[in-house]
Amino acid sequence: AKQRLGEGRAPLGFGQLVCVQSHEQHQRVVNYLKSTGRPAIVIAENGMCSGGRIVSYLKAMLGDRRHEVVFVGYQAKGTPGAVIQASEGAEGFVRVDLDGEFYEINAKVVRLAEYSAHADQGDLVRFATSGVSPAAKIILVHGEARAKKALADVLTQSSHREGLCCEVIIAQ
Repeated sequence: AKQRLGEGRAPLGFGQLVCVQSHEQHQRVVNYLKSTGRPAIVIAENGMCSGGRIVSYLKAMLGDRRHEVVFVGYQAKGTPGAVIQASEGAEGFVRVDLDGEFYEINAKVVRLAEYSAHADQGDLVRFATSGVSPAAKIILVHGEARAKKALADVLTQSSHREGLCCEVIIAQ
């Protein structure tokens, strides 16, 4: 991508690229892909597969062995994304609940963890405890309970070590 940008070319600038702008266009694309089985790369948001346009694509395509679902980020326990991701390499009857209805997972599932955009614990601690005005209060709202507790402990210890007064709260 950097090379293409350096050459004055857009990394996603190719003739077959379709940017979906409206709900109606989204529905047409989903229906087209479902009815034709044509190969496509769908880049859709909502990392946990719990809402948004990704759910329509999954409903239409998960049951078809010709498709692949590629995850590039973390999937929280209890989410449809985690269920789908856990089916990676599974053989046999695996289903996921999408909007209250169960769908068979026949598509190939792949996880590419190295592309996750989340900062690690060290990056988060440095961000919160450094800079012109370090955080005085941090509320942890995202992640699993155990991971939030561990991060809260490290943030508290680090801020004390740096001589800072930082209140760390874990949201329920």
